[in-house]
Amino acid sequence: MEFFTSYDGTTLAFRTVGDGPPLLCLPGGPGRAAEYLGDLGGLARTRTLILPDTRGTGASATPADPATYRIDRLVADVESLRRHLGLDRVDLLGHSAGGGLALLYAAAHPERLTSLTLLTASFAAVGLPSDTGAEQVIAVRAAEPWHAAAVEAYRGMKSARSFTEAAAHRLAFEPLMYGRWDAAARAHAAADPAQRSLAVSDHYYAGYTPDTDHLHARLGALPCPVLLLGGELDLWPTATATTAAAALFPHPTVAVQPAAGHYPWLDDPAALAGTVEDFLAHLTVS
Repeated sequence: MEFFTSYDGTTLAFRTVGDGPPLLCLPGGPGRAAEYLGDLGGLARTRTLILPDTRGTGASATPADPATYRIDRLVADVESLRRHLGLDRVDLLGHSAGGGLALLYAAAHPERLTSLTLLTASFAAVGLPSDTGAEQVIAVRAAEPWHAAAVEAYRGMKSARSFTEAAAHRLAFEPLMYGRWDAAARAHAAADPAQRSLAVSDHYYAGYTPDTDHLHARLGALPCPVLLLGGELDLWPTATATTAAAALFPHPTVAVQPAAGHYPWLDDPAALAGTVEDFLAHLTVS
């Protein structure tokens, strides 16, 4: 684990995994420590993954002002880390809510990106829906033994007024977030509460309203290539929402991993790592 001091004096942690060109990976949750990303299905065999813990999570310190947990304020932490690493430009990957942060970073600092990978990313930060067609995805899985309880929990999470309130439904809901509800998925889901800070979760979007005209204009001029990678069985975002979001960018590539949920590196590690590496390797060749 390594540490750096961010713009406001808060000490933040990150770790590096793997070997090869650096890939900065922003975790989601929101408010989940980066540990849950693992090595992204073996992507660390060809890339050095830089995995920061969002302020207030994991080994990162709790800031004096909880308002700095808000997604647009976190852009400054990403920029502080880039400077600390001494990288003029970065390949940036954002997962889930971290994908929303990656989008805001791209809009604010387009000149600092070599590429942008949005891995089952939330599009709430730029004012787009992430759950288009979710009911159809849920219906596809109706034969699963856990389906009825998971759907009831999904409704509870949708109606919750905060992440803290939604947490009461999370365990029963979790099977819907994985392509296979097997031992690996159960272990990954069971680790969530200890890795998540609900204080960060609840402040992540609090008081944030996207300036959609500005953000869409900035992203529409983004010079770097963008990979949008969705899971066929994911609910947030659905593959439909991921595909639609490609219209934001001038240079998008869309991939949908078959039979994958919100954590595609667990459902098919080789497929996930291969898709991302092929995208990044093509940039090197180009």
